[in-house]
Amino acid sequence: MISMSNGKGTREIEEETESPTDQIMLEISTSRRTLLDKKRQNKFLAMLKTFPGRSSFAKVESSTRLSSSSSKHGHEAEESIDVDIPHSFPSHGDQSSSTSFRLPFVKKINWASLVELFKTWIKEPTNMALLLWMTCVVISGSILFLVMTGMLNGALPRKSQRDTWFEVNNQILNALFTLMCLYQHPKRFHHLVLLCRWRQEDIVRLRNIYCKNGTRKPNEWMHMLVVVVLLHVNCFAQYALCGLNWGYPRSERPAIGVGICISVAIGAPAIASLYNIVSPLGKEYTEIDEESQGSISSSVDQRRAQKRYSFVDREDPRTAETSPRWVGGLFDFWDDISLAYLSVFCSCCVFGWNMDRLGFGNMYVHVATFLLFCVAPFFIFNLAAVNIDNETVREALGITGFLLCIFGLLYGGFWRIQMRKKFNLPPNTFCCGEPSVTDCFQWLCCCSCSLAQEVRTADYYVVEEDKFYVKELSNAIQPSLSPLPREAGTAMFKSNPAFASEMHAHMVEEDAMRPPLLSGIQR
Repeated sequence: MISMSNGKGTREIEEETESPTDQIMLEISTSRRTLLDKKRQNKFLAMLKTFPGRSSFAKVESSTRLSSSSSKHGHEAEESIDVDIPHSFPSHGDQSSSTSFRLPFVKKINWASLVELFKTWIKEPTNMALLLWMTCVVISGSILFLVMTGMLNGALPRKSQRDTWFEVNNQILNALFTLMCLYQHPKRFHHLVLLCRWRQEDIVRLRNIYCKNGTRKPNEWMHMLVVVVLLHVNCFAQYALCGLNWGYPRSERPAIGVGICISVAIGAPAIASLYNIVSPLGKEYTEIDEESQGSISSSVDQRRAQKRYSFVDREDPRTAETSPRWVGGLFDFWDDISLAYLSVFCSCCVFGWNMDRLGFGNMYVHVATFLLFCVAPFFIFNLAAVNIDNETVREALGITGFLLCIFGLLYGGFWRIQMRKKFNLPPNTFCCGEPSVTDCFQWLCCCSCSLAQEVRTADYYVVEEDKFYVKELSNAIQPSLSPLPREAGTAMFKSNPAFASEMHAHMVEEDAMRPPLLSGIQR
């Protein structure tokens, strides 16, 4: 609209301009507005009707006609046409399809269910440790990235400060990834040993780890070997990178060697994961599975039957314990003083041996992992502080390594939780009202006492098929073997054969001279 005033009045000039596609209205009166709206709507409907599915727009046409009729009565209001956009246009023959339906453009996130899922996930001790490790990696990696890109030049104006921050975070990341490889390496060595040995029980265990659904795959030994070797390459590349970071200062550190080690350390586990998915290990095979699973299950059942119906088991009857208990209190180590000494001076070996007989894995893997948890952080963080010039940071890294060694005792607490849950042992809730927290607290405060209690409990019961069994001990005193009255109180079993033959002849003579009883005659 263009308005002009000349002192006498105001004159309105109406202009209409048409374009090939649509009409642009500058300002129209109420009567002209109705005609133009109707014309534009008819053009829009004509365009929509060119699509194959004309019936899906019947609702749109009817609504526009109603709006145009209401405008004829002089109602001046803003008109809004709600169009339900169909997901796909139906064909000419599809007349039974719905005319319109809504699309969920924005899906609502159920935050309450996510929070509950996170609470359930975080209650596991391994998940808590993994979350803490990931948090430290993210923080150190973010700081390292900001320093490398120069985004912290304002906060760290001097180059010496930037170099210090770079080296500190680089050494922290190196220590964290080295610790993770150290903790995983004993288990990977065990898998390599199982591949080399390749017994029936080893095959079942490896299939449950590397094969999809734990079933047999074609050429499974070769494919498993490739995955295990790649995981070992990951560990050794990380050790090499760790040696470069410890052995050279930043100015003398070979960039090519660091780049190669980082590339191999990151690429090896990624390739192993991808290979495990793409190779036959990650696929399903039904034809091969029936034969293999049948042979394995039959052999396992045969071993269980031999163990269950052996002569020793028949002589030593056992009953499953429905409500097992911890044998002795936490500080009742005087019940077995030799076990108390072993728990103090050889905790790792006793722990691994106890876990093996309880069915929680290989003894040597547990011994090596427990030692690494309790010793490795101290040495790694102190060696990481060698190339750092700041004395405060060095002390902080040393204290961090010492604290991580103490918290390494939580490895025993984790397996105490698994033992309590597996064998339905009574929980203790004196610490924060949580049994798991109490188990970890007991191992932190008195690891030897907790270990001795676990060993005493495992000694008292017999473990078979994930259950505790108790030997049936009879309180009645069984009478010793004594000679019969007809033997005149004389012992039969002598080492002298002449005496034995003489006693036998005497017994035969007495039996022949004694008259038969009435019951014997009747029989």
